Amino acid sequence: MSTSVITTPMNLCALCESIINDDATAVDTNVKKCAVVVNDKLAPGFAVNTAAVLGVTLGKRHSEMVGRDLPDSSGFVHQGITTVAIPVLKADGAFLKNLRSRLKEFEPELLVVDVISATRTTKSYEEYAVVLETSPADEIEYFGLALFGDKKLVAKFTGDLALLR
Repeated sequence: MSTSVITTPMNLCALCESIINDDATAVDTNVKKCAVVVNDKLAPGFAVNTAAVLGVTLGKRHSEMVGRDLPDSSGFVHQGITTVAIPVLKADGAFLKNLRSRLKEFEPELLVVDVISATRTTKSYEEYAVVLETSPADEIEYFGLALFGDKKLVAKFTGDLALLR
């Protein structure tokens, strides 16, 4: 874990440069939207883990979703967090499977990330890859989906879903 404190003009200049650069790539939330949909049958710990996995991938694929690092009043710099609201919604497994199928025609303009049930039974990413590659598509059970893209399109697919509570 990195702890940066602004103590020199050089550090301050670097922070100012990162602020300028980060703001130039910010997500226009008037145009883009994000949503995470989690299987409502998952236990709370698994639901949170699924949302976290989806969020990490969203951040990797669209780093502009993450804001600049920010100093507090003492000068300690905190890592940037998302600048985009990410509602975590719920749906049943059948809805998730159907939604995943319907979303394919909108990719790659719409980023769709999925987490499948194999995440609970595999011990490595390589094992997960084998399960994914060898499982018939109609037998895949979805634990969650994340969508990022055109605001109207994301709303079309997720607007009627309830928040996960």
